[in-house]
Amino acid sequence: MSQPSFLNRQGLHLRPDPARVIVRPFKPATEPRDLNPTDKMRANHIVERVLALNSEAVAAQLADVLDNFEGRHRNLLERFEARADDMEDAFATHGIFSKAQRQLIGAYFLSEYSFEASALFNPSIVPHPDQSGSPEGGKRFILSLRAIGEGHVSSLTFRTGTIAADGSLTVDPTARLASVPRISHRASGPDGDRVELTFRPEEDLSERVIFPVTESQSNGIEDARFVQFSDGDRKTYYATYTAYSGRAIRSELIETSDFMSFRLAPLRGAAAHNKGMALFPRKIGGSYAMIARQDNENLYLVYSDDLSTWEGGRALLKPQFPWEFVQIGNCGSPIELDEGWLLLTHGVGPIRKYSIGAALLDKHDPSRVQARSSEPLLRPEPSEREGYVPNVVYTCGAMRHNDQIILPYAVSDTFSSFATIRISALMDAMRR
Repeated sequence: MSQPSFLNRQGLHLRPDPARVIVRPFKPATEPRDLNPTDKMRANHIVERVLALNSEAVAAQLADVLDNFEGRHRNLLERFEARADDMEDAFATHGIFSKAQRQLIGAYFLSEYSFEASALFNPSIVPHPDQSGSPEGGKRFILSLRAIGEGHVSSLTFRTGTIAADGSLTVDPTARLASVPRISHRASGPDGDRVELTFRPEEDLSERVIFPVTESQSNGIEDARFVQFSDGDRKTYYATYTAYSGRAIRSELIETSDFMSFRLAPLRGAAAHNKGMALFPRKIGGSYAMIARQDNENLYLVYSDDLSTWEGGRALLKPQFPWEFVQIGNCGSPIELDEGWLLLTHGVGPIRKYSIGAALLDKHDPSRVQARSSEPLLRPEPSEREGYVPNVVYTCGAMRHNDQIILPYAVSDTFSSFATIRISALMDAMRR
């Protein structure tokens, strides 16, 4: 079956780049889990071996490390010292380290990690908070992407770009370096850790990588669905994402106003025990609203008074058409149109084939479904079927620009591309 005439695939592909690396803690001091006695014993063996070197040997080893790695990362010596400080509780009683000893010891407890070596996928798109320099009739945007590296660990990375007045897109080149943020605050609670992360102003947005920092996220920060949320004149960016510990999943929330400082916190309630939550871009009837899928099969409309607790919910959409008989889910936050709320959905059909569809919800009462696409808007083309997970097209969020929907989407859980959709033609097709 051919694609709809109102959808235009863009010849723009974002592919994973194994040359993009960060430094992260490594065994025998893997974070975020605590060190066990064996880890501590091995860590102290490393310290003893470094302390056994004379000062000239320490300087030579440190110089060799810098010669190999300094051009690949920012502020390496500072990172080494910070890592040694992080490890201090695991070290046995010792004399005062010299500066060079502390830096070299820190280097032994870090490793390079190619965070997007395997995949760069499941994008979402929002307007850039800084629209200076946008072309006439155009708009700057921020794209979030799920990156996967060794061990299938997912992290969050970003790109910037521009939409022209006619809907054509360009994506800015990525920075040469990549950086992880400083943990500026951490607070433990009954539902898990809440953390605040801060990047440096000089780090380009494409340089910033949010890597797992809590136990609940330790195996991945997955499928962030970003949305620009309006509350009066105040605009905040939120993203729901799936935190994966290696044993359990749950939904958590990111909050930022500038994409430099981020707050990450767990969500509570029955609806947050699964994945795939998406926040409406404004309150509905005085309450926050989400699209959720707490039963792994159907979509629900859920309300909250405090943005943190999400209980119950009302069934909204169930599998209806053959291309979605296995399950349906949301593909990002609803988009407000004159006609109502446009909700992009995904459906799973035979041979676990993922396609993207849409539904139109009433603007004042989104529990009322006004229209629904009986056929997918986007399905895997023959050229898009091969990859890490075959036969999948998927998105975590689109945005409106003038008379079009700008739809970034992932191909076979491997790379990302873009399509544009004419809104008027989509509305006509959904109402037939």
